[in-house]
Amino acid sequence: MPDTKKFIENLSGAGKSIGVLTSGGDAQGMNAAVRAVVRMGIYVGAKVYFIHEGYQGMVDGGDNIKEASWESVSSMLQVGGTVIGSARCKDFRTHEGRLHSALNLVQRGITNLCVIGGDGSLTGANLFREEWSELLDELVESGQISEEDSQIHSTLHIVGMVGSIDNDFCGTDMTIGTDSALHRIIEVVDAIMTTAQSHQRTFVLEVMGRHCGYLALVSALACGADWVLIPEMPPKDGWEEQMCQKLSENRVDKKRLNIIIVAEGAIDQNNKPVTTDHIKDLVVRCLGFDTRVTILGHVQRGGTPSAFDRILASRMGVEAVLALLEASPGTPACVVSLCGNQAVRVPLMECVQMTQEVQKAMDEKRFKEAVKLRGRSFENNLHTYKLLSHHKTDAELPHSSFNVAVLNVGAPAAGMNAAVRSAIRVGITEGHTMFAVSDGFEGFYKGQIKEIKWGDVGGWTGQGGSLLGTKRTLPAKHVDKIAEQMRIHNINALLVIGGFEAYMGLMELQAARSKHEELCVPMVMVPATVSNNIPGSDLSIGADTALNAITDTCDRIKQSASGTKRRVFIIETMGGYCGYLATVGALAAGADAAYIYEEPFDIRDLQSNVEHLTEKMKTGIQRGLVIRNENCSENYTTDFIYQLYSEEGKGVFDCRKNVLGHMQQGGAPSPFDRNFGTKIAAKAMQWISKKLTEFYREGRVFANKEDSACLLGMRRRALVFQPVTQLYDETDFVHRIPKEQWWLRLRPLMKILAKYKTSYDVSDAGQLEHIVRLRAKDNSAI
Repeated sequence: MPDTKKFIENLSGAGKSIGVLTSGGDAQGMNAAVRAVVRMGIYVGAKVYFIHEGYQGMVDGGDNIKEASWESVSSMLQVGGTVIGSARCKDFRTHEGRLHSALNLVQRGITNLCVIGGDGSLTGANLFREEWSELLDELVESGQISEEDSQIHSTLHIVGMVGSIDNDFCGTDMTIGTDSALHRIIEVVDAIMTTAQSHQRTFVLEVMGRHCGYLALVSALACGADWVLIPEMPPKDGWEEQMCQKLSENRVDKKRLNIIIVAEGAIDQNNKPVTTDHIKDLVVRCLGFDTRVTILGHVQRGGTPSAFDRILASRMGVEAVLALLEASPGTPACVVSLCGNQAVRVPLMECVQMTQEVQKAMDEKRFKEAVKLRGRSFENNLHTYKLLSHHKTDAELPHSSFNVAVLNVGAPAAGMNAAVRSAIRVGITEGHTMFAVSDGFEGFYKGQIKEIKWGDVGGWTGQGGSLLGTKRTLPAKHVDKIAEQMRIHNINALLVIGGFEAYMGLMELQAARSKHEELCVPMVMVPATVSNNIPGSDLSIGADTALNAITDTCDRIKQSASGTKRRVFIIETMGGYCGYLATVGALAAGADAAYIYEEPFDIRDLQSNVEHLTEKMKTGIQRGLVIRNENCSENYTTDFIYQLYSEEGKGVFDCRKNVLGHMQQGGAPSPFDRNFGTKIAAKAMQWISKKLTEFYREGRVFANKEDSACLLGMRRRALVFQPVTQLYDETDFVHRIPKEQWWLRLRPLMKILAKYKTSYDVSDAGQLEHIVRLRAKDNSAI
C-alpha cells in the first residue's frame, strides 16, 4: 500500500477518450458496467464513446461509435443483456478488420478501450493492442492518417472486465452475470421442486457451461441436488449404479423428489458426453422412477441483473476507468477482477493463458489439475459439495462420541437453514451426534434440545427464515440453566448461527466459563443477519437476500414513476444503526442519495440534495430515489425528510415515501446466501472437530483458552477464525456496529455515479497483481 494517499481529484481524464464495448455472449450486469465506465469517465473529464455491436461496430465505424452523455446511461442499471449490443465478429479476426478499427478509433481520438466480454473478446483486444503501432504505420503509409495523428495516438491502453455467465475465467472469483444466472437457475429449481414433490418425480436439469461446471456445481450446492455432473469432475466408472443407488436410498428416506443437475459440457472418464436423455433413460430403466428432463437454455442469460452483479459491475467499471487513467505506455493490458470482496487488477494474458491451461488439462484428462487451475472459489465449492453429498450408513461413519449443539440466535435471516443443514450433515459425517436447539438461548435454558439426523434437514437449503426458531434472548441471565442443560445433554461444542445477539451471547458464555466449567467447550459463531453489522466479518448470511429484496422493490417503484413525470421516492430500509443495506442498496438501485448513521448529515446536506434533484428534473431523467436507513438520525425521520422534500420541491417534483419493513427479512434465500451459508457452516463444523480433538483430555473436553470461542468471518479475501475477546475493541456496543466498516469505501462511488462532486480515496485501488500471487494466498479462501 502506498504511503501517500491518492485521491480521485488528482487524476484527470481531460483530453482523453475512452471507448466502451460489450462483446461475445451477453451477460446480466454488462449494462451496469457500461453505465459506470461512462459516468466515471465523464466525471474525471474524459470523453466516452459507446461502440455499438461489439467489435463489428468498431470495424464498421460510422454511427456505431457515438459519444455517450450522462443521461444516455440512465435507466439501464436494471436491464439485463447489453443495451449497446454485442456480436460475434469474424471481420475483427482479420488484419484488414483490425486496420479499419484502428482508423475508426484514431479519427475519434480514442486510445483507451474498455472491453466487457469473455476470454475470446479479451484475447482479441490484446492482439489489437500489440499490433497497434504497426496498424498506425500502415494507415500513415496509405495516407489515411497523418504522421502527427500517429504520434498523438501512439499507445492503445486496454482494460478488460469479464462478462460471462459461466464464470469460466481464471483470475477472478466471479464474472459479471454469474450470480444472475444462478438466480435464474434457482428460481426454476425452486419451482420444479414443488411439482416434483407432488408427483414423486425425478428431474434432470441441464444448465449452461460447455467447458466449465461452475453453474451446475453451485446450483447443486444451493438446492441440495442428489447428483451433479460437470466437465471438471467426470464420474468414476460404475457411476451409473452409484447414482441409482443414491436416488433409491433417498426415496427410502422419505424424500419425495430427486434432482440431478447436468452441465451441458458434462463428460465421463473417456471424454464422452453425458447427456440428460442418457441419464433419464438410465433412471427409468434401473429404478422405474417417473423422470422428466428440463433444459434451461437461454433463460439463464435473461432477466434483470441481481444486486450482486450490479454492484460488482459498478465497482469494476469505476476501477477500469482508474486503471486507464493510471496506465503508462509500458503497462500491460489488465483485467479488473474480484478476489474475496476486493477489486484487483491482473495482467490480461496471464488470465487467458491460465484459462486455456484448464481446457488443456481437461483434454488431457488431468482433471484434478484442472480443478486446481480453476481457482480457490471453484475448488472450495467442489470440496463442500463432496463433503455434503455422500450419506454414509451408520456403520461406515467414524464414531467420535462427541455431542455438538446448533442454534439460531437473533432475528431470522435467509440462508440460516442452509447453514444449519450444512453444519448438521458435516457434523454427522465427522462422526458426532448432532443436537438442534429450538428458539435460541431461550429454548436452550428451557431444555428444547433434541437430536437431529441427516434426513431431518433435507430440503432446508431453499427455505427462508429459521426452521429451528430464533429469539433475541441473551444468555447471561439464564447461564445457570444453560450450563445445566449442557451437562444433562453432555454437549461438547456449540455452533451459534445468528446476528449481533449471537455475538454478544458468545461473549457472555465465555465470560461465564470461570463459574461453569460446562461452558468450557469449543464455541464458534457464524454471522447471519440482514443488517450485516457483525464485527470481524465483511459479510453475513442473509444480507444478499435482503439487498435483492430492496433492489427489486426499488426497480418497481422507479418504474411506477415512468408514467408520472417528476417524482421523488423516499425509501426506508432496515439495518439498525448499520448503513450497509442503505448504501449498497442505493448503489444497486441507482439512488440519488442514501442517508446513514455512520456519515452524519445536517439540514444543509438535505437542502443540497433537494437542489441536486431539482437540477436533475430539468434533464431528461425525471425521477429520483432517496434511501434512508431506519436509524440514520433521531430527528431527520423518514416523515421529516418526506415533508421537507415535498415542501422544497413544490412545483418541480412531488414525493412519495415507502417503508420496506420486514419484507427485507423474508423470502427464499438468494443463491449467494445459500452457498455462503453452506460453505461457512461446513468450515465452522470442521473447526469444531479439530478443537474437540485438541481439547480432549482424560475422558472429557475442557477448553477455556480465548481461541476456543471464535467468530468465523469473511475478511477481505479469506474466511478467518477470530477469538471474540479480540473483537471487543472493534465493536461499538451502543449502536451495535463494528467501528470500521469496509463498505463505507463504496459511498463515494455511489455519489459519483449519482453526479455529486466528492472526495474519493483511490490509494486502495487495485494494484497490478500476478495470478501466482493470488493463488499463494488461497489456503483459507472461501
